[in-house]
Parts: sequence; structure tokens; C-alpha cells
Amino acid sequence: MKPISELIIIIVAVTGISMIFGCTQTREAKATPNIIYILADDLGYAELGCYGQEKIETPNLDELAVNGMRFTQHYAGAPVCAPSRCVLLTGMHTGHAQIRGNDEWRSRGDVWNFESMAKDPNLEGQRPLKAGTTTIGTLLQAAGYRTGIVGKWGLGAPLTEGIPNKQGFDFFYGYNCQRQAHTYFPVHLWKDTTKVKLNNKMVPPRTRLPEDADLYDPGAYADYWLREYSSELMQTEVINFIRENKDGPFFMYYANPIPHNPLQAPKRWVDYYVEKFGDEKPYDGERGYFPHRYPHAAYAAMVSYLDEQVGEIVATLKELGLYDNTLIIFSSDNGPTWSGGADSPWFDSARPFKSEPGWGKGNVTEAGIRVPMIAQWTGKIKDGAVTDHISAFYDVLPTLCEAAGLDIPENIDGISFLPTLMGGEIQRTHEFLYWEFPASGGQQAVRMGKWKGIRKNIFNDSLQIQLYNLEEDIQELNDVSAQYPEIVQRIEEIFKQEHTPAEIERFKIKQLGD
Repeated sequence: MKPISELIIIIVAVTGISMIFGCTQTREAKATPNIIYILADDLGYAELGCYGQEKIETPNLDELAVNGMRFTQHYAGAPVCAPSRCVLLTGMHTGHAQIRGNDEWRSRGDVWNFESMAKDPNLEGQRPLKAGTTTIGTLLQAAGYRTGIVGKWGLGAPLTEGIPNKQGFDFFYGYNCQRQAHTYFPVHLWKDTTKVKLNNKMVPPRTRLPEDADLYDPGAYADYWLREYSSELMQTEVINFIRENKDGPFFMYYANPIPHNPLQAPKRWVDYYVEKFGDEKPYDGERGYFPHRYPHAAYAAMVSYLDEQVGEIVATLKELGLYDNTLIIFSSDNGPTWSGGADSPWFDSARPFKSEPGWGKGNVTEAGIRVPMIAQWTGKIKDGAVTDHISAFYDVLPTLCEAAGLDIPENIDGISFLPTLMGGEIQRTHEFLYWEFPASGGQQAVRMGKWKGIRKNIFNDSLQIQLYNLEEDIQELNDVSAQYPEIVQRIEEIFKQEHTPAEIERFKIKQLGD
């Protein structure tokens, strides 16, 4: 069987429901869609066949694009995990969002000690969302949806107000903590507020091979493939959630951790790619995460396994008679990484953007924030459509509200792209998109039509704006700021206008006035 590789969002129609929390049913005669949103982790713009990938096979996601719409100018909320997910769920860009970077909340103690974390949930998780935050979950939950998240959370430690069950989700299964997700064989996961112990021994992330190990002996890597594979367990919970809520309406946010490192993929898929790629040099773990005998094969295997999971979800929807009235959207939380055994240059993971280190994940360059997105809704979205509509994660909340027949909340940064999905002629557009990132030297970016303005190294008091014409320079290699001072001035105004002081100390950028 050929592999499968992508992520999707699914919306299925069901009977109307009225009101709640400022989100009211506006089309009572219309069916209310169920929604499944599947988010890949660190999947590059060009790591799917339908986006030009030549080495990794993703037939299910490619078929989704054939039967739906492919976005060519969709952007993540941030260049790393937690803030991107915060933007997705709240509809607020990182100049306004609560969570603007990854924050491991080190003031609690030794948060990177995995043995200690396994005993004390107070050491797990990231900085939490506030109580009362409006999220996609709270809006759809209030409107009568059964809401669930499976996968990686990263927006609030287990004993805080930021856990999924207090942020609009009736059901949660998976990793509360992003650090725990640095192994696909953890000693526990969470089901709602209950810690579920797994039959895996403790092998802390970044555990290296013994110094005398033979790197070419597959048997040397036994400690990195244990008993209970989290990705398989989470997929089972997603399928069960769909079956249990088939009478709808339901919303499933599948925050799939694949293909984020470490390299841990089912053997059948690794073997498939070893045969396809041939022998290769082992990855010994020197840059972090676990080693692997066949790193290229393992990475491709992870993406194809993800694709296979998407195929199983689609098959389940068809079996239950839900598929034809389901909106499916697939995306990734940021661009590709090159560390931990992943090799974005080898796969050309960000093509046509730069795939080399320093351009992808962790950067507000196109490779770091432009991501694949596919949407499919039979009878609603035209088959094989491709759109260059410029959109971002903060547009997802208003889009799903509108698709569900709900009023769109005020005071968010997003604009619904449902008209684009439905082939409508009247689509509101952004004058600009905005990002800020209080890490990797401090960064800001604005996308305004064909123009891209970037600030790098803000922490070193560098407020110089680099300007790129994406129509002529898609790889952002030629700074033309000196030639277009009026465009630079407008972007500088946007930088000032869209940045609000961060409340959390770690996210403050003093050079911007925080």
C-alpha cells in the first residue's frame, strides 16, 4: 500500500443550533457543519505531493486537493508551535495574542527533567491561556457542538486554567506539554484531566546511543521504539470521537505531532522508504533528539504515516455517511525544521522558498511561516481549485464561525475566507498580515500585497527594515528597502500600530517599548 501524508480540517453539516456567547445561529434553515481541523507539526510548504514534493508520497492528501481547494498563500500564526496554536484558536495575531513564543515556564523548577515531570504535573506544560479566553472551542461549544482536541496542546500546564477542558473542549487526549512530545513513546498521556500511564519505559528525549554502539546496527536503536506509540493511540481516539458524535454537530481539532522530531515512525513505513531511497548514513543524535539508523527514510515514513491517518479519517466519514457534508481543511503550524535528524535541504521541504537552516522554523521568512492548506467540502468547494488568496491562522476562527452559521466575534484580527472556499465573488481581504516573534533574536514581519517587510535581531537594537518584492524575489534574497522608502515607512507604521505590549515577561520586546 502506498503511503499517505497530510493534515485536514473537516466540517460536516447537521441540524441547526441556536445562540450562545455572542455566536448565534444566523441561518436556521441551514444544516450546521461538523468540523475536524487537523494540524501537522513542522510540516514544510513543499512536503506534500500536491505542493511539489518528489520524494515523500502523500496520496490521501493529494486526493484531498484534487477534490477540494489548495491555498498557495496561507500563513501560520507564528514560526514555532505554541504561539501559532494560540493565534489559530483565538483569531488574534501575535501582536495581540497572549502567547507569543514558546515558554517552558522555567521558574517552576527543573522543567526539562523528564523523570521529575513524570512524577509532578506541576513541572509539565507551557505558560497558560487565561481563564475566559474566547477560542474556537468556546464559540462552537457554546453553540451546541461537541468539541474535542487530540494531539499536542502546549497552551496551559495540567493544573492551570489553560488546559483544553477549560478552554472550550469537552474532550482531550494527548500531550499537554510540548516537551513531552519530544518522544512518541512517553510514559503517560492525558485524557481530559486524568493522567493515563502507558506501558513504556522511561527513555528521556535526547538520550544518546552508548559510545561503543555500532551506528550501522539497527538493533542498537531498540530503546527508541517501545510498546505504546502515541501517534497510534491518538489516531484511535480521533476515530472514536467521530463515531461517538456522528449525530453531530461536532468539532475535532486534531493537533497531530507528526512530523516534529524525534524520528520515530512505524517500521513498515521506514522499510518502504529504505527500499526506495537505499542505504544512508545514520543520524547519531548529535544535534538533539533521538538517533536513527535511517533518518531520511524515517522522516518520509512519518509524513506518509500522517497521510495514512488522514486517509483513515476520510474513510470513516464515508462509512458513517458524513463525508459529503464535511469541510476538510489541512495545514501545518509552521515551516520545516532541519535539526534532530530532519533534513529539509535534502527533501527541499520549503520549495520554492529557501529550505536551508536559518530559513524555516523559527524565522518569519516565507519558509518559516508560509504553510500548506487544503480545504475540501463536497458540493460546496469546487474540485481541484487553487487560490492565491492571502490568509493566515487568525482567519480560521471567523471562517469556522461563518461556516457553522454563527456570528463572528468582534475585536479579532481575522477575516473569514469562507467566500473563497465557496467560490464567492465578494471576499474581504487584509491590507496586511502581521507577525512578531520574541525569540531567534527578536523578529517582526508584515506581508502587504507583493511586499514583505522584516525586522531581524531586534534584541540587538536593530530596527532596520528589510524589504522584499515577493513577486520578483520569492526567496527574500534582495533587500530593496533603499529603493522604496514610502513602502518601508508604511510597514514601520504597521509595526508600531499592531504591536501591543506583552503581558508575559518572556514575550516582551523592550526595543518596541515593552
